[in-house]
Amino acid sequence: MPALGLCLALAASAAAPVFVPGTQFTLAWTHSIEKVRWEEDYTVLPAPTPGAAPVLQAVAARVQGSAAGMEPPPGARLQGGWYHYRPALTTHTELTLTRSEFTADYELCPQGACQALGHWLTSDGHTTRLWACAAP
Repeated sequence: MPALGLCLALAASAAAPVFVPGTQFTLAWTHSIEKVRWEEDYTVLPAPTPGAAPVLQAVAARVQGSAAGMEPPPGARLQGGWYHYRPALTTHTELTLTRSEFTADYELCPQGACQALGHWLTSDGHTTRLWACAAP
């Protein structure tokens, strides 16, 4: 069985996706206006049925504090300055990330080792797609 991981691609590009191996990762970013850090933890799950693609499962999320229009969801618990919660929508086939040259890049943390998303895939200032996949 091929290794599971993440595939990254610019939405406006026909280039082959970049494969990042691993089944656990965190996606993190700092809100451009409020300067509040968000982190979401995901697991890459095998295809649920034969012939289907692997999927992403959101398992936990946290936000460092709160700000106008960015209140933690009901049931979030404050621990060490972070509001921890479980995302309402947990299964994803793809995440769409808007990246801008005017804000800090997203951070991708496979197995806990964080790097700016640009380490794997440069930004075109627009949309980056991220999805669960098997090694090419």
